[in-house]
Amino acid sequence: MAASATMHSIFLANSVVYAAGKNRSSLPVQFAPTLRRYPNMRIRSMAENGLPEEKPSTVSEPSKVPPQAPTPTPFPPPPRTPKVSTKFGDVFAFSGPAPERINGRLAMVGFVSALAVELLKGQDVFSQISDGGVSLFLGTSILLSVASLIPLFQGVSVESKSKGLMTSDAELWNGRLAMLGLVALAFTEYVKGGTLI
Repeated sequence: MAASATMHSIFLANSVVYAAGKNRSSLPVQFAPTLRRYPNMRIRSMAENGLPEEKPSTVSEPSKVPPQAPTPTPFPPPPRTPKVSTKFGDVFAFSGPAPERINGRLAMVGFVSALAVELLKGQDVFSQISDGGVSLFLGTSILLSVASLIPLFQGVSVESKSKGLMTSDAELWNGRLAMLGLVALAFTEYVKGGTLI
């Protein structure tokens, strides 16, 4: 055990002496002495007669106050998302999140289904409504309205779920275009007196 400790101190002393005589940039990092890391480390060398010889250390005694490590810069906190109001009046306000979004979703479903039924059965919008379409319209309206309102009353904003192509702005614009398309389809079929296609 003592021989191992002696060999270890000789190796360490040789590497320090070697590093002092050579250019530090040519040494690998593992052999470069790092005195900051071990401030209390002293180097002893053996004299030629075999007795340990004490040499004054080049490392100064550490002061009473430990060295201060630079304080890391804290990361800024993530921006807070504004709290979404879950009051009934705020959700259904004229500029609230529910009215235009629900109307747009219903218009998108209505426009696509009206065109599909017209292509498959050859019925215009008014004959689709009179042929049992009112009950289907009411059922779809209730289902989509409830499905749209549940997240809004839980405080989940539509903007927080926007990703990639499926953004809240894209949904609003698609809903607006579907509302215009459904009105234009019904008006054109009324003026024409039959189906569009």
